[in-house]
Amino acid sequence: MAENQKIQTIGVLTSGGDAPGMNAAIRAVVRRGLSNGLKVKGIYKGYNGLLNEEIKDMSARDVSDTIQRGGTVLYTARCAEFRTEEGQRRGAEVCRKHGIEGLVVIGGDGSFAGARKLANLGINTIGVPGTIDLDIACTEYTIGFDTAVNTAMEAIDKVRDTSTSHERCSIIEVMGRNAGYLALWCGIANGAEDVLLPEKYDYDEQKIINNIIENRKLGKKHHIIINAEGIGHSEAMAKRIEAATGIETRATILGHMQRGGSPTCKDRVYASTMGAMAVDLLLAGKTCRVVGYRHGEYVDFDINEALSMEKRISEYQYEVCSSLSHNYDKHETKIQ
Repeated sequence: MAENQKIQTIGVLTSGGDAPGMNAAIRAVVRRGLSNGLKVKGIYKGYNGLLNEEIKDMSARDVSDTIQRGGTVLYTARCAEFRTEEGQRRGAEVCRKHGIEGLVVIGGDGSFAGARKLANLGINTIGVPGTIDLDIACTEYTIGFDTAVNTAMEAIDKVRDTSTSHERCSIIEVMGRNAGYLALWCGIANGAEDVLLPEKYDYDEQKIINNIIENRKLGKKHHIIINAEGIGHSEAMAKRIEAATGIETRATILGHMQRGGSPTCKDRVYASTMGAMAVDLLLAGKTCRVVGYRHGEYVDFDINEALSMEKRISEYQYEVCSSLSHNYDKHETKIQ
């Protein structure tokens, strides 16, 4: 876009898995855009809705009373067609047809890959990280993680209560796709005895079995294993552990409850700030950028750079989690 040519119309969509706080980001994009004299169009059902032209002019009233709601008022959908060059070209054409000069894409790395394609086709695009998995490398925060991890933590506390009453072993499976951040945080927050992360698990089940038996000998009444979605197979694991230990073992898969619910204050505030920043970047003539949060500051990255980064589990945090789970004083006779 030429330096002196001011952007006039922007669009906003949510793509991929929904995350609590997405509505706060949508609201911020709409109201920040309107307050800067822009027309703002809401695109329903992600890239699928873009191709089907499910597009609506947004007013400030359209996003009233949405900041506290989970999910996304713009809905979301997977779109195989948008992974093709033809689909991407048609998406860019639809943007031009509706006068959309700038597009804010709220979603995960798959959504950003689509945004990059649109940017290459001449549509100014800004990505906002919305995923409960916390698996986008360029940012320390993603919209929805804080709410999801608190939802999981509260659920695991409840499972621990009944697990203790029945002197059981409980395997609790949390979401996160192939990333272990939800599991790691819950492992620390819930004081789990074992935490299985895709990035770290060596599939040595005997080690877990030995840990359960040893803890039972020391008088521990329950055993909580947090299992990440990327490992999965919790039901089968529970049967094997029960057969090997003789201790009743149950699997609980928390599933999509972690995606829902009213977002936390952090998710509302951070998502609002990121949504506003996305509009500011478009107003500054930027394109092909991702909004992020690093070292206490809101920042932006080139999408290509962001997608090439690899996110790793913090070695120190993992070591802390392991030491707090396993390093019992072997001279103790009772562990509660």
